[in-house]
Amino acid sequence: MTAIGVQAQRLPVQRRPHRSFFESFIRTLITVCAALAVVLSSVSICDGHWLLAEDHLFGLWHFCTSSNQTGPHCLRDLSQAGVPGLAVGMVLARSVGALAVVAAIFGLEFLMVSQVCEDLHSRRKWALGCVFLLVSFVLSSGGLLSFVIPLRNQVTLIGFTLMFWCQFTASFLLFLNAVSGLHINSITHPWGQFRKF
Repeated sequence: MTAIGVQAQRLPVQRRPHRSFFESFIRTLITVCAALAVVLSSVSICDGHWLLAEDHLFGLWHFCTSSNQTGPHCLRDLSQAGVPGLAVGMVLARSVGALAVVAAIFGLEFLMVSQVCEDLHSRRKWALGCVFLLVSFVLSSGGLLSFVIPLRNQVTLIGFTLMFWCQFTASFLLFLNAVSGLHINSITHPWGQFRKF
């Protein structure tokens, strides 16, 4: 037997540390909830109708008025709504909301890759995914504020539509998943470590 063969036999075999069922379940749950947040936020932004105030429907893309005689009449020019700063606020809300979805998708990708391809960098990928989710939460919250602030005089709690609450729920899920993911990453041991030979 050659010297290389003898040294190869002496080298300890590196095995992937076994993860507990509870840790795997929590990480899978975080990944699924992050995916749900991405879907909710995407649907909410695409629909865009977030506030109903009397006979006015305010949205990210349209401003609609309705009456019993004529039915709904929607305008894409939000400056005609008669609300100061509405057009600028909606452009900001749309842009920031779309960036939030993009950041959440990147974060979700990193979470999934860290789960599927377990290697020495899995913990870093998981942490990076959680950071992307946290950035997405900040952007999503900024989008919500950009919508609410120009319409503060028209806002009522029951006036918010289901699409607004979907976006609010998605923002909350993004924050919860990001913080939970970073926490579980800090309390568990690395999945792979270099060993000294």
